Amino acid sequence: MDPVVSLTTGWVRGRVTGGVSAFLGIPYAAAPVGPARFEAPRPAQPWDGVRDATALGAMATQALYAPPIAALLGTTNLPGDEHLHVNVWTPDPAASGLPVMVWIHGGAFTRGGNALAVYDGSAFARDGVVLVSVNYRLGVPGFAALEGAPSNRGLRDQLLALAWVQENVAAFGGDPGNVTVFGESAGGMSVATLLASPAAEGLFRRAVVQSGTATAVADEDDARLVTKAVAAQLGVPATVEALGAADPEQLLEAQNAVALALAQAPDPARWGASVIRNGLGVMSFFPTVDGDVVPDVPLARIAAGAGSGVELLTGTTRDEFRFFLVPTGIAVMVNDVALPVLLARYGIDPSVAQVYAASRPGASAGDLLAAILTDLAFRRETVRLADAHTAAGGRTHVHEFDWVSGVPGLGACHALELPFVFDTLSGAEPLTGPNPPPQLADEMHAAWVAFASSGDTLAGMRGTRTSARSSCSVCPPRFSSTPGPRSWPPWTPRADEVSG
Repeated sequence: MDPVVSLTTGWVRGRVTGGVSAFLGIPYAAAPVGPARFEAPRPAQPWDGVRDATALGAMATQALYAPPIAALLGTTNLPGDEHLHVNVWTPDPAASGLPVMVWIHGGAFTRGGNALAVYDGSAFARDGVVLVSVNYRLGVPGFAALEGAPSNRGLRDQLLALAWVQENVAAFGGDPGNVTVFGESAGGMSVATLLASPAAEGLFRRAVVQSGTATAVADEDDARLVTKAVAAQLGVPATVEALGAADPEQLLEAQNAVALALAQAPDPARWGASVIRNGLGVMSFFPTVDGDVVPDVPLARIAAGAGSGVELLTGTTRDEFRFFLVPTGIAVMVNDVALPVLLARYGIDPSVAQVYAASRPGASAGDLLAAILTDLAFRRETVRLADAHTAAGGRTHVHEFDWVSGVPGLGACHALELPFVFDTLSGAEPLTGPNPPPQLADEMHAAWVAFASSGDTLAGMRGTRTSARSSCSVCPPRFSSTPGPRSWPPWTPRADEVSG
């Protein structure tokens, strides 16, 4: 018999597959259409009868990835107005006290959704966790800084979804007092920002930041420059009324045109220094410092003690930026002449390339660019987050994923760890290559389950990580196919590390 549960807004009917109950496309907020496109989210309206929750729901309006990236990630696009919803997987709706994990997807704050196959929560439910995956507004509707509209609407969506979890997860067997929020890339940045936000206090007990940073926020004035450029593409003023009246597809086209222009000519005078510094040609929209949901740069708030009572797991993949440079052909096009020019465009001292080249004999200019940007945008920021959270009294664990994809040139790239965390390797071959090791997925997934269950990562350790520290100042435990010591102690900053 199909499972039926009662929520604050009404009854929903799910489906059972392999002993796991799934409830899909449950609205936590009203559809953000018409004037509501740029308003704060409002709770979903109650419904009569039993709502069917057996099919995946709509995704926020977005453009598909370009062919090189789309071939790796696959393409899923389910357009629709009612996209502020959650999916829930549970081992038993009649249970109680189960740990809860809430997933916030990535996609540069302009793409993605909880309908992607890699985010299927069945394995988490199989292992005793209630998994909730969240959709939120993206791009201009979610993050454009606009006079007369509340700031950070995408983050406000996430906050409302977390409040929904507090009110409803017990109906699926979950414990609202044992919630772990986790995310990757833009989702990881969202989690780090929520960790520092006063609006999120009490909504989760633990946090996981995968390939995310606590500094990816824009100054509001800089963000307004990007919004004005979108409006100029449409030939309208940058007002709530004008952008709210725009056709959603035309608004998306204007957003994409601005993102391309920003990537091709990252001029701080045109786009704002904080947008260029934090976007690195990959992101044009992201959270803004608004004095409200985001009172300050999240890292500064965390260093001052915000979120210190939340247990944190954070980390990166070893070769993050190869995902952005290799499939697109950029890594091949970069030569020794172009490398220093590219570094200077993003405010990086070109002489850094010589330091990296000295330790990487035979590396191409594209390889050096990928290594430098990986360290700058991901590894350094992860260490700064771990240091700040630890120094403020928080318990922190740090990891690195360094299993190398079977796809030539990708290395241990951005997003590669996702099918291992979710234990959804089937269908992930375009990114992983053939025959990814299932034992690594078993062990990495088990570590995430253990952390969400009790804050203890050791239960997931089965000999696939190296020690917590080596002579390297930024070398956390590694997820690889090479056996290593079975220990993963909390993060302890080295005396010679500098944060800030």
